[in-house]
Amino acid sequence: MSNVNIKPLADRVLVEPAAAEEKTASGLYIPDTAKEKPQKGTVVAVGSGKKDEPLTVKVGDQVLYGKYAGTELSVDGQDYLIMRESDIFAIL
Repeated sequence: MSNVNIKPLADRVLVEPAAAEEKTASGLYIPDTAKEKPQKGTVVAVGSGKKDEPLTVKVGDQVLYGKYAGTELSVDGQDYLIMRESDIFAIL
C-alpha cells in the first residue's frame, strides 16, 4: 500500500485501482488498448465524513466501485481515483 499525502474531504475516498488483467483465463495476453478498467481497488485515504454520516470504509479496505466512478488523478506516477463513498458498491 502506498503512502500518499492527500487528505480527501467530507465523504470522499481515495482509491488505488487494482492492476488491469494482463491475460485471459485461457492464457491469451490482452493488449493495453483492450484492457478493461478495473472496478476494484484499495482504499488509501478517507475523508472525515459528513455530519451525521460517518464513513463506512477505512484505509486498507478492498472495495468494488462503479465502472465510471470517481475522478482519476496521478501523484508521483501512481494513478488513483477519488470518489464519494456512495460510489462504492461493496467492501470485499
